Amino acid sequence: MQYTLMHVSDLHAGRPFNPNLAVQLVDQAHALHPDLLIVSGDFVQRADFQSQWRTIQALLRALPKPLLLVPGNHDVPLFHIFQRLFRPLDIYKREISPDINPVFVRPGLAVVGGNSAHGLTIESGYVNAAQRKIMAQLFAQQPADTCRVAVLHHHLISPAGHHSRKPIRNTQQVLDMLEEAQVDLLLCGHLHRSYVGTTLDLRSSLKHGTIICQSGTTTSRRGKGAEQGKNSYNLIHICLLYTSPSPR
Repeated sequence: MQYTLMHVSDLHAGRPFNPNLAVQLVDQAHALHPDLLIVSGDFVQRADFQSQWRTIQALLRALPKPLLLVPGNHDVPLFHIFQRLFRPLDIYKREISPDINPVFVRPGLAVVGGNSAHGLTIESGYVNAAQRKIMAQLFAQQPADTCRVAVLHHHLISPAGHHSRKPIRNTQQVLDMLEEAQVDLLLCGHLHRSYVGTTLDLRSSLKHGTIICQSGTTTSRRGKGAEQGKNSYNLIHICLLYTSPSPR
């Protein structure tokens, strides 16, 4: 059994948005026909402006379904201080989805999204205790032989030469959750730079370990570091191998 996941991130509708790339993304996504298309946050550049949400809604309607979506820090209002501090995801929930812990389950596969963006989030994200508990419980509901995939916006590891943005503030607690839930793959974005690594790079004593697959910006002009002026998304093929039960 095989599944294909298409992972895009950091779309940034607004001034950084490249509409020509958005058209290409839609065409390529339909040609690839993934089993699930994942967007790991930063749908808009400024959540305060309705026009940017309309742009991204049109893009989401054009993309193949099903979609699994999680918010990023740019999806939290910047200028409306009350909303930013006390109702940071109200606009996101209204314009994109009320569900900040979306789940996609198929035989042998479970993809669970979480929220690392908050009102006080500027650079580094934070996965609070409630979010960690919800994600762990959702993974715990799956059979033992399930391939487990987590989705967050913020990164756990800064690639070499890219330390200007700090990773998730409570990295060790997130590592504990991923390890205890036996998550096989973490998809994230935020840095506008692609990266593939493993949680074992952060804590070598982990027994399970989680592959980290980070996407650069998919449709904006804000690629960072070596990816300045470049864009990317990830295509992940998950192959599930089953051993036939021994005859009695």
